[in-house]
Amino acid sequence: MKILILISCLSLIPLCSLFLKVCTLKVSGQCLGNEQSSLLQLKNKLVFNDALSAKLVHWNDSANCCSWEGVTCSEGRVIGLDLSNESISGVLDNSSSLFNLHHLQKLNLAYNEFDSSQIPSQFTKLSNLTYLNLSTAGFAGQIPLEISHLKRLATLDLSIHSYRSTYLLMLEKPNLSTLVQNLSGLKELHLDGVNISAKGYEWCRALSSSLPHLRVLSMSRCYLSGPFDPSLQNLQSLSVIHLANNQLFVPVLEFFADFKNLTSLSFTSSKLNGKFPEKIFQIPTLQRIELSDNSMLQGSLSEFPWNGNLRTLQLGGTFFFRDIAEFYW
Repeated sequence: MKILILISCLSLIPLCSLFLKVCTLKVSGQCLGNEQSSLLQLKNKLVFNDALSAKLVHWNDSANCCSWEGVTCSEGRVIGLDLSNESISGVLDNSSSLFNLHHLQKLNLAYNEFDSSQIPSQFTKLSNLTYLNLSTAGFAGQIPLEISHLKRLATLDLSIHSYRSTYLLMLEKPNLSTLVQNLSGLKELHLDGVNISAKGYEWCRALSSSLPHLRVLSMSRCYLSGPFDPSLQNLQSLSVIHLANNQLFVPVLEFFADFKNLTSLSFTSSKLNGKFPEKIFQIPTLQRIELSDNSMLQGSLSEFPWNGNLRTLQLGGTFFFRDIAEFYW
């Protein structure tokens, strides 16, 4: 009988341990009071359409904020906030309780309408951010210097994707070089539609000197000009290069073929000229090439590598030929 009792007690140990773990997990997931209060203050100050909101409209103090849509927690602290596509309008100013969420690592405010207000300088308080997405959020004016203080950023997206947008972000003071000078850990940079207005040696050197780990470079419609500076080839981790709709007026240099991890290359409507390097077509990782609407660009289509991954090739409005037969795409 004693043996049976001993076995029964021992068999309960894993259950007790499991129960304690469940209790611990539940406590660690409980939203801290000051975090919940900051989120509710944020909701009450933001202007949004109840009928179109899928997240904010359901936030209320009767539930743990870590269970709210768009909120991610760790040990009761808010580390992620996704309020993209929430039909938010009005102004996000420096007094917003958003900037009390000091543990935030990921913040997404994309596709809202912040009514041409400037990006608040208080973003500097969110020093733990690794991901910041303000894409097509209705911000306008000069991008503040304080964004450059977010030294832990791995992804920065300030792009404007709507061609019809009346909002204009610009990089003047600070310029691109100043914006990225402290962001050495950045892996993705999306600035499409931002007025940078820089010459080739300026923007190429700004990127190559500060962003050694950059994988995604997307700066279409940024009023960039050429020529390409050789320093750009230092960014050997680049996988995506999107520079469409700029005023480059240069040939594509052969060193682009040295980006061994390249998967996507876009130069649509960028005033390219000269002969496109055939070696670029030989990059085995390349999946997409967009060269359309560069009427002064010419090239030869040789055999593509047997182990290649190319799926999309856009050459409309260019002059490429293959073998003896020339043709206009």
